Amino acid sequence: MNRKEQYVAAIDIGTTKIVAIVGRKNENGKIEILGLSKALSKGVKRGIVMNIEDTVNAIQTTVDDVQKRSGIMFSEVFVGIAGQHIKSMKNRGYIIRENYEDEIRKEEVFRLIEDMHKIHIDIGEEIIHVIPQNFIVDNETGVKSPIGMCGRRLEANFHIVIGQVAAAKNIEKCVRKAGLEVRDMILEPLASSDSVLTEDEKEAGVVLVDIGGGTTDVAVYYDNIIRHTAVIPLGGNVVTKDIKEGCAILQRYAEQLKIQYGSALGDIAPDDKVVAIPGISGREPKEISFRSLAYIIQSRMEEIIDFVNFEIQNSGYADKLAAGVVITGGGAMLRHLPQLMKFKTAMDVRIGYPNEHLSGTGKTEINQPMYATSVGLIMRGFEYLDTYRQTFNADTEQEFVRPVVKEKYEETAAVEDTVEAATGEEVPVSQKISISEKIKGIMKSIFEVEDQPIN
Repeated sequence: MNRKEQYVAAIDIGTTKIVAIVGRKNENGKIEILGLSKALSKGVKRGIVMNIEDTVNAIQTTVDDVQKRSGIMFSEVFVGIAGQHIKSMKNRGYIIRENYEDEIRKEEVFRLIEDMHKIHIDIGEEIIHVIPQNFIVDNETGVKSPIGMCGRRLEANFHIVIGQVAAAKNIEKCVRKAGLEVRDMILEPLASSDSVLTEDEKEAGVVLVDIGGGTTDVAVYYDNIIRHTAVIPLGGNVVTKDIKEGCAILQRYAEQLKIQYGSALGDIAPDDKVVAIPGISGREPKEISFRSLAYIIQSRMEEIIDFVNFEIQNSGYADKLAAGVVITGGGAMLRHLPQLMKFKTAMDVRIGYPNEHLSGTGKTEINQPMYATSVGLIMRGFEYLDTYRQTFNADTEQEFVRPVVKEKYEETAAVEDTVEAATGEEVPVSQKISISEKIKGIMKSIFEVEDQPIN
């Protein structure tokens, strides 16, 4: 059997936009985006779903559009999560192995990770990610991958991301109401990091700052290990709100001003240029100075950067970040923001584009900071598949499944045999999914184009 082509679908639920995206990996390991669609997000505030119906409608609109554009029907997606409820902590765990002469297997690493999901957290919270930072085998420290090594005691340091159960459940509810299932939830700054940071930057030490509409996500890397994550409850929308209130104009005009004429540095904005904004309900137009506009924007951006600086100091790696800061997200396109960020942090700054990992005809369209999280979700989706599954083997036609679902996978064998006996021929996996909900639950990471579903 030839290797089946795999697709990953993802949804980025943001404060200002909701993006649905489908991609695949080409033979060079690059991501080829097959379809992308976005819609205005009206039901989300600072990363939290505030209106289920509005959010479901926006998800449904983008999903229908991207399925039409790509020609790929999918039922499971990877979804990003952020919001001010997100927090992180560090922990260490270990297991004692029965025989130190046996090689450490992947299943033992999974067991160690699963044990971290049992640690005590506050009521109303749940663990979103358990990220191994480094492993210790007996007394050997700093091990990046212990698989294949021998030892009696296997332990690891973990970075654990925690969020509110209610916030995660509301996101999941919206996706389900749109007719989809959530394969996994992924912290948005981790997704953005994958799409815009280079391996050299992660090794040298770097801060990712993803400025979205409602939140600003921060991730600190050093020695290729995630060291700190945080979500700041301020983003581009508060800048728009400040312009609206400071200039006494409508919200839509404030957003246009920010995008077309805004600057993060008031001192270099021209003081002899003005822009006329239509008056409200037939009133006289209002003239707004470029410099006044820039000072409003700079004031709020300095506040956001101060929060970023606090998180950098809180990470404990402020003096080890040789690669400086990478800013991405829709807010990164604000004029002169890199200069202001460099002045306030005293570090090198660049804008992060997801171009390094993209290929195909749609590369130019997708290569924008606002799509960094969306592309990262696709990359994380493939990483999830590579971690917990193997592709089909041409001889055995078996696949590796995550230990916690192994029993369920084995239960589907009888259902598959019944289907094939009734039809007299081998049934494609995509059609098995349609026939059995059990099979669907196990195979839902692999998205394939269905030829003709069985009635």
